[in-house]
Amino acid sequence: MRWIDGKACADSVKERVAQKANALRDKGVVPGLAVILVGEDPGSQVYVRMKGKACEQIGFHSVTRKLSASVSEGDLLSEIDGLNKDTRIHGLLVQLPLPGHLNADRIIPHIDPEKDVDCLHPINTGKLLLGTAEFQPCTPRGVMELLRWSEVDPDGKHVVIVGRSNIVGKPLSVMLAQKKPGANATVTLCHSRTRDLPGVISLGDIVVACMGQPGFVKGEWIKEGAVVIDVGVNRVEANNEKGYRLVGDVHAESAANRASLMTPVPGGVGPMTIAMLLQNTLESAARHAGITL
Repeated sequence: MRWIDGKACADSVKERVAQKANALRDKGVVPGLAVILVGEDPGSQVYVRMKGKACEQIGFHSVTRKLSASVSEGDLLSEIDGLNKDTRIHGLLVQLPLPGHLNADRIIPHIDPEKDVDCLHPINTGKLLLGTAEFQPCTPRGVMELLRWSEVDPDGKHVVIVGRSNIVGKPLSVMLAQKKPGANATVTLCHSRTRDLPGVISLGDIVVACMGQPGFVKGEWIKEGAVVIDVGVNRVEANNEKGYRLVGDVHAESAANRASLMTPVPGGVGPMTIAMLLQNTLESAARHAGITL
């Protein structure tokens, strides 16, 4: 079994993005990414800091707007309006999850679809289904890039996705089923109501786990020689300085005995999400400027 090095893949993407960003800067265009962070969620704070650092490293213009957890919907929408109109900003996202009094289904559609680098706006999700999207959601796009980088072609293969979220499972199923290079897969999208889930997973040439439950997918469910992409990042108690360790949605020790390729947690899909966010922002900047990369 071989581990797929997500950090190395992400570094290669960021290097490519940095080169193209330099070419854009030579033409007077600096890609700009804005993130709105509402509240004090620890995971969100870490992730937003990582986004800002990644932007700084490759020379993007980066803006982070931190708002109180008690911010009103009207004030949040006003903040989005201002960034929608800011010509220095080419990518805009509102960090999820939001505090309970704010409805993401009302907030996200307020983002300019042409700056929606998370690909969560209803217009962009519709275009994704039609195969005409300018953006692809960052984590699913990262999974696709990991497969390409690892020389795993989904064409004609059976991909089993475990988890049907709007962030990963659903959009990834659409992307893998598209009639285009790097896709053309037969996709089964599983969830908590799937009958004989272990049996369905055992049919997968490629298994993608993204349900957010630590160690849920057992090694004995994995087809011999399958490729396993573990999107999950879960904290479990551990006897160490932090008091916890990070594990995926796949029981890594047992799955490693059957898979041919597998992503580790951490260090697998995680680094790809920010790399693809940078890629989306770069492409948005080029489109706004009418420049072909």
